[in-house]
Amino acid sequence: MYDPSRPPPPRIISIANQKGGVGKTTTAINLGAALAEAGYNVLLVDIDPQGNASTGLGAGPDDRDFTTYDLLLEGADLDDVVRPTAVEGLLLAPATTDLSSADIEMVSTERRSYLLHDALRQPKIDLYELDFVLIDCPPSLSLLTVNAMVASDSILVPLQSEFFALEGLSQLMLTIRDVRKTANPDLRIEGILLTMYDGRNNLSQQVESDARATLGELVFKTIVPRNVRVSEAPSYAMPVISYDPMSKGARAYRAMAQEVVERLKDNTE
Repeated sequence: MYDPSRPPPPRIISIANQKGGVGKTTTAINLGAALAEAGYNVLLVDIDPQGNASTGLGAGPDDRDFTTYDLLLEGADLDDVVRPTAVEGLLLAPATTDLSSADIEMVSTERRSYLLHDALRQPKIDLYELDFVLIDCPPSLSLLTVNAMVASDSILVPLQSEFFALEGLSQLMLTIRDVRKTANPDLRIEGILLTMYDGRNNLSQQVESDARATLGELVFKTIVPRNVRVSEAPSYAMPVISYDPMSKGARAYRAMAQEVVERLKDNTE
């Protein structure tokens, strides 16, 4: 029920693609950092059992006393799980390999598809004055990913600029359709982001052409190029925005953040 005394809720965006290696976690980290750099308050929720987004933002294993596993399955308070990062304005709810068993444990749980939805709507979330919540999903269409979709306003899909890239989208789109029918009728696709793009490569150009012809305005204008700095940044536990602010990758994610903000304004006007 709407409560006029509470501040406006944050925009919740899941970053999802069941195919691994498409730049999903890289996009979660760097879009979050770019939005924070632009002055927005952002929470990155890591629900990938690999925990790469957590590591990439400097959360070592000893810094994860409470994680998204506790948030989903142990009823932990949000303020026990959320921790700051080195990026001002960017908070993190970290993950560990404990989440590997989450799908099995959720099966017998009441409201199993709504666990993340309910966790992100605790009244304590108001204390963070968030503008955006980004959810880094696992590379599978698991119950964890369904939880993210049920919790979200929209889905952002990174699409690697390689052969067969578009073919993997069909199952994701079907899952989104099913979630709309059963649990979250307002869920929409935020957009498709082309990643690992090499403008010198005919294949990258062909994938872009096919994606725009097939998906039209769903495809973001911004394209994230293949960039060594983007690949190096996680080994220093930093977003590329911090690691090399003037690199092509950093500039692309800043442009991406601006496009996300503009689309949000367009949809609320």
